[in-house]
Amino acid sequence: MRLALYTGLILGGGFTCLTPALAADPTGDWRVADGVANIRVAQCNGSMWGAVSWEKQPGGRDEYNPDASKKTRPTLGMATLIDMKKKPGADQWEGQVYNAKDGQLYSATITPAGTDQLEIKGCVMGFLCGGETWTRVGPPIPLSPANAMAKGAPKSTGAAPKAQGTTGATAAQPAPAAPKAAGTAKPGQKGAADPVGDICLLPEIAGFAH
Repeated sequence: MRLALYTGLILGGGFTCLTPALAADPTGDWRVADGVANIRVAQCNGSMWGAVSWEKQPGGRDEYNPDASKKTRPTLGMATLIDMKKKPGADQWEGQVYNAKDGQLYSATITPAGTDQLEIKGCVMGFLCGGETWTRVGPPIPLSPANAMAKGAPKSTGAAPKAQGTTGATAAQPAPAAPKAAGTAKPGQKGAADPVGDICLLPEIAGFAH
């Protein structure tokens, strides 16, 4: 049985817990152990959440979900780490992980190991635990502007000042912005290069009842 989405984790398999030497930010994009997907982790409404932000083989569907209405939903943008709360006095978050390979939820923890690795550990019914290591592929993500608890969110700079000495029809019009090159979108910016964007705005996460 596999435990985490897109992973090669086998329950009962060997798992070595690595203690992080320094506190690290678990947010950002992470490549799962078998390399078939990235999971974007962000803080939303005081909890850590993770959602699929990239797939090696596009077009995946949640076909094993026991809810028939969800069997055709795309796995891209689907929540995998669910409502993970920080453990007091530890650089560790605990909550649930959704495994699209069997449509089941499992208890799980995430623990940063330095700045570029994230340890995932999960258990079935409190035992048969296993885990794996994800590798960072994207920088930490600031708290979402949509998050009521956000701090350090980008602030609007307001409208650009008008050019002096011009009025009405004679005012100079700003030149159109140059189109962004493909692949330039950053994590959290929804666009052609990043179709998922801010995961805190995904309906599944935004509508979660706390």
